[in-house]
Amino acid sequence: MSDYGAIVQKLRDSFGTRKTRPAEFRISQLNSIVTLLRENEGPIVEALERDLRKPKFETMISEISMAINEANYAINHLASWMKPEHVEKSLVMKFDECFIRKEPLGVVLIIGAWNYPVQLVLVPLIGAIAAGNCAVVKPSELSDSTSSLLTELLPKYLDQSCFSVVCGGAKETTELLEQRFDHIFYTGGVSVARSVMRAASCHLTPVTLELGGKSPALVEGSCDVTATARRLVWARFFNAGQSCVAPDYVLCSPETRRLLLPALRDCITQLYGTEPRESRDFGRIINQRHFERIRDLLSNSQGRVEIGGETEEGERYIAPTVLVDVSESDPVMQEEIFGPVLPILTVESLEEAINFINRREKPLALYLYTGDSKVVTKVMECTSSGGFCSNDGLVHMTVITLPFGGVGSSGVGRYHGRFSFDTFSHQRSCVLRGFGLEWANQLRYPPYSEQKLERLLQATQERKWSCTLL
Repeated sequence: MSDYGAIVQKLRDSFGTRKTRPAEFRISQLNSIVTLLRENEGPIVEALERDLRKPKFETMISEISMAINEANYAINHLASWMKPEHVEKSLVMKFDECFIRKEPLGVVLIIGAWNYPVQLVLVPLIGAIAAGNCAVVKPSELSDSTSSLLTELLPKYLDQSCFSVVCGGAKETTELLEQRFDHIFYTGGVSVARSVMRAASCHLTPVTLELGGKSPALVEGSCDVTATARRLVWARFFNAGQSCVAPDYVLCSPETRRLLLPALRDCITQLYGTEPRESRDFGRIINQRHFERIRDLLSNSQGRVEIGGETEEGERYIAPTVLVDVSESDPVMQEEIFGPVLPILTVESLEEAINFINRREKPLALYLYTGDSKVVTKVMECTSSGGFCSNDGLVHMTVITLPFGGVGSSGVGRYHGRFSFDTFSHQRSCVLRGFGLEWANQLRYPPYSEQKLERLLQATQERKWSCTLL
């Protein structure tokens, strides 16, 4: 049994020496992550091939490249992020220095997920390093090969007095969460997120929870059907559908469905061939339990398999599948599918689609396919989701300058780029004042008077601007 208390204390002692605070140290560790990824590209590709049969192409763009880009972006912008942020002042504070100082939180815990086991460990770790923290990293035990590789590599490239990697399953994670951290960053499912929040509450530890949910794809009649089908197929079946931001179901009119179905069939054949099982570009389900869960969703669905539906238990293969005639009460609509299955539900109007989305939990992403900019504006204004993307899928999470995170049950907090730095930083309010102008302070000292009050309120009052919004 690992002594997690000793591990955390070692990091806390290192943090206390202020070793992680200088920009030079942070940049050196970020450069080490880039070096780790570049020097071990082959082993990383092989590990993800073993865990998920993830194609090299998908590993490069969604795991290695994303992490390298995040690290390089942090290196390029770290100096400006670390600078004190000066703020506006009232008249009585005119001669004081008022600013926000960005300070590291301390020792943070990062719990990764199995579906993107490199990206979902390293991207938050990059933010923690950039902000000057020490960190304990817990990769997912389900992606065993990748977890083992990260456990081997991270101590070789990062300062071991400031960063530790721990392994294990639910039991070990529960024991780890008993320790006091200064922030916990968790990526995964809702049920475990509740356990993380309960554990964090014991120490009043702030959390970031990157979760998921059922992200809808609303396909409106004015869309380019061929382009929509191709982008939907790519976004839904990338990583065999095991993406928290994948479109989980489609809403469209019966007429749009009639046009969309043959386009989806053609695109699946174009991307994965007539036998997707033979395609080297289509992955596999992570383990037997998840394979059986998705297979059961398919077999228990009241909908009809229009495309795909084939399964092979021995290799945990589930074909790219499209379901039709699916109702809101269908088993596939009661949980995030997290696999290569795309249900299509029909609605009679845009308003009905919006109402359908709004009576469910707020999703991590909402996708809209339309050629009408007014429809885009209406859907954005009338719905809520962690992210929004029109006429494509997944791509919004690759924009480093946009925050990534959920809302409501799809997540708490945000990260990527500057937002990762802010997540792992304390914004300390600072006022630097000298001993001069003591006469001006007489207004706030007793004995009080109506005259003093009037003058003080005049000096501190925030007045409305004279401009009006048109």
